[in-house]
Amino acid sequence: MKAVLLILCSAALLGGCGKDEEAAEPVRPVLSTVVQPQVQAQLGRFAGTIQARYESTLGFRVSGRIARRWLDVGAQVKPGDILATLDPTDQQNQLRAAEGDLARVQAQWINAQANARRQQQLYDRGVGAQAQLDIAQTDLKTTGASLEQARAAVSQARDQLDYSTLRSDNAAVVTAWRAEAGQTVSAGQEVVTLARPDVKEAVIDLPIGLAEQLSKDLTFTVAAQLDPAVNTTATLRELEPQADATTRTRRARLTLASTPAAFHLGTAISVNLSSAVTPRSELPLSALLERDGKTQVWVLDTQQKTVALRDVTLIDRTASSIVVASGVQPGERVVTAGVNSLKPGQPVSFDEDAQ
Repeated sequence: MKAVLLILCSAALLGGCGKDEEAAEPVRPVLSTVVQPQVQAQLGRFAGTIQARYESTLGFRVSGRIARRWLDVGAQVKPGDILATLDPTDQQNQLRAAEGDLARVQAQWINAQANARRQQQLYDRGVGAQAQLDIAQTDLKTTGASLEQARAAVSQARDQLDYSTLRSDNAAVVTAWRAEAGQTVSAGQEVVTLARPDVKEAVIDLPIGLAEQLSKDLTFTVAAQLDPAVNTTATLRELEPQADATTRTRRARLTLASTPAAFHLGTAISVNLSSAVTPRSELPLSALLERDGKTQVWVLDTQQKTVALRDVTLIDRTASSIVVASGVQPGERVVTAGVNSLKPGQPVSFDEDAQ
């Protein structure tokens, strides 16, 4: 009898333990991420170069054959430095001819002065005719005008000779030669391109669709491709109105907030575009739970180590992520895996260092 009672008591105890175990919720391990606020929307990343804001293409002001190029591409020049010279033979001949004409007219003017003085003296003594005096004075004025014309011709010939030497107007860097020594060029033809290195800007090509949506609140982050640690911000200065027919892009020129020393002319750069947006958060697509037309996520209670469903508002969705406008707060932790096997209040374990 005692043995039977002992067996019955043991069975009752075992039955009670089983009910407690069934009542306890299993602790489920989950993956999670911390909600990070996003106030800038990334619009893209583009390659570009550092260029001079001010460039000028120079040419000779007279025609002729280029006798010599004094500098190569990449050379730095100061104001007044010689870039190239023409064969000056034609200009020298013109100057000599003009100087000869000037000497001839000067001799005529001296004779006209002497004749005018003589006729004036004769007229004052009463032995000269008024007509002769008038002729002498008119000849003096005509010769004086010819003298001024001859002097102007000499000055012009000297200028033409000076124009056969091409000089730099500013401190700059030679970036391109468009004519070679021995080549005959016409007046105004492009010969050399100079870039002023004191003011630099970033130049990139943007797709037409993006270029048409650019706004003033856009932020450009400019970094050197070889060393991203060298970077600065920039603002849009100019957007070319016409798209390139081949690439279907429009060129944008950006004013740099500062110019790092490593930003030399021609430096390859990477430009990130971002725009200010209303606060939002980006989460993995695996965090999304869709039921009964609702979009929800599991939010972790890090103190109680349980989960709760939270309705969220989506504003964008990609193949790997969602962008949430409301429903979660920065710093909260959201489950990113196994969302279909959880239920409200379920105990979970998670890696508190996971971001």
